[in-house]
Amino acid sequence: MKTRAIERVFRGSETFDGAGVRLLRVFGHRETSLMDPFLLLDAFGSKDPSEYLPGFPWHPHRGIETVTYLLEGSVEHSDSLGNSGVIGPGDIQWMTAGSGIVHQEMPQASPTGVRGFQLWVNLARAEKMRDGAYRGAIAAQIPETTHDEARVKVIAGELGGVHGPLAGISRSPSYFDVWMPPTGKSSFEAPQGRTCFAFIYEGSMAAPDGSKGSGAADTKEGDCVLFGDGERVELRAGPKGARFLLVQGDPLREPIAWRGPIVMNTEAELDIAFKEYATGKFVKTR
Repeated sequence: MKTRAIERVFRGSETFDGAGVRLLRVFGHRETSLMDPFLLLDAFGSKDPSEYLPGFPWHPHRGIETVTYLLEGSVEHSDSLGNSGVIGPGDIQWMTAGSGIVHQEMPQASPTGVRGFQLWVNLARAEKMRDGAYRGAIAAQIPETTHDEARVKVIAGELGGVHGPLAGISRSPSYFDVWMPPTGKSSFEAPQGRTCFAFIYEGSMAAPDGSKGSGAADTKEGDCVLFGDGERVELRAGPKGARFLLVQGDPLREPIAWRGPIVMNTEAELDIAFKEYATGKFVKTR
């Protein structure tokens, strides 16, 4: 099996989004051609209430899925489908905006602050105007397994016969939260043609043999590693271990028109979406 080399490393940039939430934008607009079908990854985390309590008040989405995974703290959410609740430590929310959802995500005050991630996944042209849907799983529903020298939470996809709690998702993605001890090693299947990346949020990893391109040296906390094509990824933790998200999915290879929280295939479709939002016709009822 061909081992994937490191193709690129994204360092990300600090920014503010929503009503004033401080976050690390790991990748976004500039990387869409490389990360397909993934559009954006934000890592948020702060113990300063002024940097997370402003939250993400009511806003629309169309044409994408948003995936929120929390490590610490809690986030209250509600949407135009009638869903509402609280995302807690270790919980996942996988929301399919489809033809249109309006929702809010509001972090709650906590002595440990709030820490987590939000990933945007593009929808195919044929699915962008499908009905919206909501999937969620609490920490206790997410299985954890040993894989080589790693411990892995299987959020979506399958690993060694262990299946994540979220099924029927577009692009057949896998989403793993992986912990490896100091200098630990692990190998994961990553079928040819799929986009595969790792975001290191604790510790560091050593570059696999044969890595090339920008940033092929050892990687550290806050780095996002895009792997080249192949059939598997071989990973080795640094001297203090590593914890990272390992994500893969099938690319769409379709045109992208992206404006704010809405992602379609053409500018005309974006114009329609924002006009409908302004006139109260955004959320479709069937």
